[in-house]
Amino acid sequence: MNWKLLTDPIGKSNPVTVLILGICSALAVTVKLEPALVMGLAVAVVTACSSCILSLLRNTIPPRIRIIVQLVVVATFVILVDQLLRAFAYDISKQLSVFVGLIITNCIIMGRIEAFALGNRPWPSFIDGLGNGLGYGMILVIVAFVRELFGSGTLFGYQIIPESWYIANGGFYADNGLMILPPMALIVVGLIIWIQRSIMRIN
Repeated sequence: MNWKLLTDPIGKSNPVTVLILGICSALAVTVKLEPALVMGLAVAVVTACSSCILSLLRNTIPPRIRIIVQLVVVATFVILVDQLLRAFAYDISKQLSVFVGLIITNCIIMGRIEAFALGNRPWPSFIDGLGNGLGYGMILVIVAFVRELFGSGTLFGYQIIPESWYIANGGFYADNGLMILPPMALIVVGLIIWIQRSIMRIN
């Protein structure tokens, strides 16, 4: 069961491509691969830890204030992640800007807490949160890979497409400026959804 909780959100129940959640950040942080990877890992950590803690507290939280308690727990982990990024990866923290703080409102996190963590034990809740966070992060990384490679000719800031290929150097290639614009993120996500649903026969 735990293995299924981890793998299903990466594939046939992916929160981005199947449940269509967390699309906004896919537009915002996928111009470059590095911040997209960090954002994906940050969401995975927050989702897993928040789900685990709220599963532990599920029988002690009054129903009338459960959303407030959930927000407090999620916000605590988001603040911890933000401070760690500021301390050890300041450049990436600057690139992510306000989007780390907006993890608090990510519908994937709140959705998994409501749908799973509040009705299950801590360890399965942790695995479910981790799986959904990794599924979300995987889509961000794929989108960022395509956008950075074809928009800038780099990956993780390293030049991948040889300089000799560029038209300015007598070659045949030019970076696609459309790739670094926000609408292209939607187009790439749309293509991923189409491919996945075609392969897995998802309605």
